Amino acid sequence: MSNRKLFYLNGKVQHYAWGGFTYIPQLLGLPVSEQPSAEYWMGAHQSAPSTLQATSGPLLLNQYIADQPAEVLGTKAAERFGELPYLFKILDVKDMLSIQVHPTKAEAEKGFAAENEAGIPLTASNRNYKDANHKPEIMVALSDFWLLHGFLPEPQLRKVLQAVPELQSFAPVFEKEGYKGLYKAVMELPQEEINTLLRPLADRVLPSYAAGTLEKSDPAFWTARAISNDPEGLNRLDRGIFSIYFFNIVNAKPGDAVFQDAGIPHAYLEGQNAELMANSDNVLRGGLTPKHIDVEELLKHTRFEAVYPNILKGESIHNGQERIYPTPAPDFVISRIGLKPGEVYEHTAAAPETWIVLNGEGVVKGSAELPLKKGVSVFAAIGESYTLTATTELTVFKASIP
Repeated sequence: MSNRKLFYLNGKVQHYAWGGFTYIPQLLGLPVSEQPSAEYWMGAHQSAPSTLQATSGPLLLNQYIADQPAEVLGTKAAERFGELPYLFKILDVKDMLSIQVHPTKAEAEKGFAAENEAGIPLTASNRNYKDANHKPEIMVALSDFWLLHGFLPEPQLRKVLQAVPELQSFAPVFEKEGYKGLYKAVMELPQEEINTLLRPLADRVLPSYAAGTLEKSDPAFWTARAISNDPEGLNRLDRGIFSIYFFNIVNAKPGDAVFQDAGIPHAYLEGQNAELMANSDNVLRGGLTPKHIDVEELLKHTRFEAVYPNILKGESIHNGQERIYPTPAPDFVISRIGLKPGEVYEHTAAAPETWIVLNGEGVVKGSAELPLKKGVSVFAAIGESYTLTATTELTVFKASIP
């Protein structure tokens, strides 16, 4: 066992309500059921660790790493992180996710310690911090993908505040108090005022949405969808609607990537992606969700600045066989390996790697020989030298440490 460094990995499907029903089961070769499949987790997060198929039987990935951190992660990563520093996921977004912000590392450590001290159980619905880590993340679109990403630049936001009758009263607030004053004003509104204010907007956008005349680049489309999908409907209009108008609506095409750093407010709206993040589940929510919203905490961690969306196209490496998407995050890097039938990719893992085969078939040979097909995941510890051979056209997404 000790000299083997290459394993099949079995991840965990998360059945959150916003997920689709077919994409993840079809990817993994599982039966489609009544239960939504929102995320497929490949990693060692304590709440849902993956399992390795070892010679001696199933082995939890977090246990395998804890038993020999330097051998699996490498000395540097073992000293710096003490655990697998990334969490790799496949997402299928059918309904909009909550508007959210992730804290910095220092703030996560403080928040986690404070909630522990207050005796709030880790599983409590009013818990903000599930761990002591930051959660920068990158997503690579696997389909036509839509998301909200950061505040609109000032000229565009001014235009929106003028053009939408229900938002005009906030234009002076933005002029005087900037992004923070504007966001604080809407996030702290009493629910009755939100209902009164946004009801005419709802009445205007819903018929157009039902008629199919709204473009997805129009905030009215997502506003109408949010109201239509909310069991509360028009009785309790969601304060997250303001964010749909205040944030950039970004459309990423397959292969496009978007990086979300700490403090950038965002929300996934629709589509499938491969997502890689620091090993954390810390989320501060700001609407479009029945989950816990802590406005004070959210405002404390949001970066109140214009964001100019940066769609990352990646860089070609390894003689064009691999496309890598560098980010400022020290915890992770994602890349896509694409091979034609008969093509061979040779590599020595300079850090622990986690892969998922998105399509095609092949075989990887190293300290073990593993046939590959769609939906299969593999874990390679640091130092593993392997040869990946494609039998049909093969696409593999790979998570590693830069």
